[in-house]
Amino acid sequence: MHQFPWLSVLIALPALGAFGVALLPKGSDELAKRCALTVSVVVAVLTVVMTARFSANGDRFQFTESYWWIKQFGVHWGLGVDGVALVLILLSVILVPVVILASWNDAERSGGAAEVAPKRSVKTYFALLLTLEAMMIGVFAATDVFLFYVFFEAMLIPVYFIIGSYGGPQRSYAAVKFLLYSLFGGLLMLVAVIWLYVLSARTGQASFMFGDLVKLNIDPTTAKWLFLGFFIAFAIKAPMVPFHTWLPDAAGQAPAGAAVLLVGVLDKVGTYGMLRFCLELFPGAAKWATPVVIALAVAGIIYGAVLAIGQVDLKRLIAYTSISHFGFIILGIFAMTSQGQSGATLYMVNHGFSTAALFLIAGFMIARRGSARIDAYGGVQKVAPLLAGTFLIAGLSGLSLPGLSSFVSEFLVLVGTFTRYKAPAVIATLGMILAAVYILWMYQRTMTGPTPEPVKGMKDLSRRELVAVAPVIAIIVALGFFPKPALDVINPSVTRTLERVHMQDPKPTVGNKLAEKGVRP
Repeated sequence: MHQFPWLSVLIALPALGAFGVALLPKGSDELAKRCALTVSVVVAVLTVVMTARFSANGDRFQFTESYWWIKQFGVHWGLGVDGVALVLILLSVILVPVVILASWNDAERSGGAAEVAPKRSVKTYFALLLTLEAMMIGVFAATDVFLFYVFFEAMLIPVYFIIGSYGGPQRSYAAVKFLLYSLFGGLLMLVAVIWLYVLSARTGQASFMFGDLVKLNIDPTTAKWLFLGFFIAFAIKAPMVPFHTWLPDAAGQAPAGAAVLLVGVLDKVGTYGMLRFCLELFPGAAKWATPVVIALAVAGIIYGAVLAIGQVDLKRLIAYTSISHFGFIILGIFAMTSQGQSGATLYMVNHGFSTAALFLIAGFMIARRGSARIDAYGGVQKVAPLLAGTFLIAGLSGLSLPGLSSFVSEFLVLVGTFTRYKAPAVIATLGMILAAVYILWMYQRTMTGPTPEPVKGMKDLSRRELVAVAPVIAIIVALGFFPKPALDVINPSVTRTLERVHMQDPKPTVGNKLAEKGVRP
């Protein structure tokens, strides 16, 4: 008896929906929006149903599918999810309908500070969003490394056209820069993927399947080169300092909804790839690279936060905060402790929601005021209290206030890192202080103080905007108070990753030190 092909259906539905929206007759913009929203909601509901069937303590990869795709080259249509992939797919499918609802009018005006006419139609915009959803589900569900690479590269296409066709005044520059950076990283990963296939062929079983490749006994020197091929591609995608420079331009020029998916989901493919492929395929090389990676992660935490403080553009500020947050995620992954990696995975989810709320509300503000400059605002809370309130909750989550989602994940990352690397963990805590500076200062400059004349007529959140942002705020609060359901799904997968890397959590030393002094703990 064959099980229901959950993952293939979840990939196919938005892909077919995108095709259907694209075929709608000219002038059916409202129908295109409604169709895209309906498809995305159906995908989200099906994903929730699938999640309810997931057994956290069952087989590592569940809902698995494996069919020959290109048999001559050993390529499978191989799909399956563990806890880490599952929570990231959930993040993706929840944010897409939110983005569609919030972006109802994005394709009809500029995504930037100045009015720039879109290059393509409204229906094309929503078709591209659904195409991107299919690619995001596929990249997290792929268990064939070549299939993963295909989705990894295919994601670039809808993002490139969304930024280049619907973005701000410098959209062409931002789109091309994003594409070139990503293609360079993808090329390095392609070389490494082919090399892995050749190594598997020498064992007599040529395969791209993840389960087969993790069993390879790779020469240490070769493993280091392969690790670098994957790692640089993922570091660019994440983005990690010093491969980060494309992000502020892309996020700053993209429509707010596209920026949500770019920073909230697509960038997580980089950190997901580090956890899944870099650590498990090349455990020895990952340990070899750990000191440098941790140093770069800490540098990214401080660097991103300092640059965020100095920004004058709302969306660029949020983009730089994300560079700092990705430093925390990478730090937790390469601390190679259960707390660090569980915290890093939860951080991917929490950062996705908190950044989504920030970008969406910033987009609402820019649409009303016609400017992304922070100094164009002031006193917004007097005329739009709902908008200011949601912005405050999203911002406080970004600075990891206790009771909101990011606090739990950041705390786990720092504790997990401190047990093995004390100095980096201590330095990384400075990022929390700097986060308070850039978030609260941004809120003060935009929401408090005198209200400029152009802001006095600013409308509060509409019913559609409130319906779009309310679920995100609710999830931020819920995961802040009760992260257990997410952690229960994540923890078993993290444990299996650590087993593959042959790492264990450091043993507590307090009791040993007391015993040495003759004190009974």
